[in-house]
Amino acid sequence: MQLRQLEYLVALARERHFARAAAACYVSQPSLSAAIRRLEQELKVPIVRRGRRYEGLTPEGEVVLAWAHRMLAEGDALRQELSALGDGLEGTLRLGVVPTALPAASLLTTPFCERHPRARVSVESLSSADIAQGLADFELDAAMTYLDDAFPRAVRRLPLYEERYVLLTPVDGPLGEAGTVTWAQAAGVPLCLLNSRMRNRRIIDGCFAADGAAAAPAIESDSVAGLYAHLPVGRWSSVISHAWLHTFGVPEGMRVVPLDGPARGPRVGLVTGPDDPPSVLAAALLTEARRAGVRESLDVLLRRYLGGRGG
Repeated sequence: MQLRQLEYLVALARERHFARAAAACYVSQPSLSAAIRRLEQELKVPIVRRGRRYEGLTPEGEVVLAWAHRMLAEGDALRQELSALGDGLEGTLRLGVVPTALPAASLLTTPFCERHPRARVSVESLSSADIAQGLADFELDAAMTYLDDAFPRAVRRLPLYEERYVLLTPVDGPLGEAGTVTWAQAAGVPLCLLNSRMRNRRIIDGCFAADGAAAAPAIESDSVAGLYAHLPVGRWSSVISHAWLHTFGVPEGMRVVPLDGPARGPRVGLVTGPDDPPSVLAAALLTEARRAGVRESLDVLLRRYLGGRGG
């Protein structure tokens, strides 16, 4: 059994198509198919359900796939540990990030790259469900995500910050001079919000409901960047997480206004595992995360935009 065969199997399970899996592995389709057939012969079990097209894995194939993920992860970990003993940490750290935490990701990735200049980081925006699966399948080394989500057993969690919600509104708008506003008042201005598929939106909808209101945004987006793209025109307001201020700041002609009532959201943290011990790259990122002071940095930023007022 060769690691290359396991890589082909992982690619086939991911792509669910022989030709696409072969392209992802930079081999011909006959080469990939032959390698998986040899793996079946060596292990003496059927791995792939075959018909006119790819039809999934057999129960035995699912077991082999789980071990393939683990064995490939162990191989990566070995190479990383050996590189750390040589000229410095090498390899690519695979980091999954929920979309609403992406604006704060550089608070971890920048110091990591500065301390380990031979290492690389691959950041992928993923849903919390995809992150949990990616960690379980050893396709991610670490993730910035909500800590109250369901994860594989034995993952490590490091709290980074708690989402805090504020109103970003035009200075010359109806709430532009307010000291604070209620959620019900915020629901009454023209809003641009993330769409209802995003967890952040479902959280703030709960905050509106707790104040007896419901948001009816005229503009919805599936990304923070898409939301911010609409704000500089001076018509729209938005309820934002304070972490977004780190990357996007406050557009000209707008200001941040504190929200009365429920304005705190779930905890966001760094999750690694379930490999034990963690990969060298994941362990190095955990070290940087402990040093970074993400919560404190974001709180300082929020106070600055609030003009010195606490939140």
